[in-house]
Amino acid sequence: MNQVSKSMSGVVKSMDATLKSMNLEKISALMDKFENQFETLDVQTAQMEDTMSSTTTLTTPQNEVDMLLHEMADEAGLDLNLELPSGQTSSLASSVASTEQDELSQRLSRLRDQVS
Repeated sequence: MNQVSKSMSGVVKSMDATLKSMNLEKISALMDKFENQFETLDVQTAQMEDTMSSTTTLTTPQNEVDMLLHEMADEAGLDLNLELPSGQTSSLASSVASTEQDELSQRLSRLRDQVS
């Protein structure tokens, strides 16, 4: 990732120099290189996000939250007798996350096809 950032920085500097000379062939070549570097960065970012999302959990079980609240209340000497209404768990969030994941997978597949 750091290497891609350095490469993009070099490309930007080259673009500045080329734009000053206004050589259209060089400008076109540098723009193509920049686009390629940007797509590579996008693929790497998508892979990193996919890896991070698969290794971390998005929700904490309610019983663990309740146990932690009671533990903290006991340590603080508080009486925790709050009855919170149980909210309905919605499948909407998981449906949206699934849809987003599918879209990201399709986008990653298209980018891989372009790079190949």
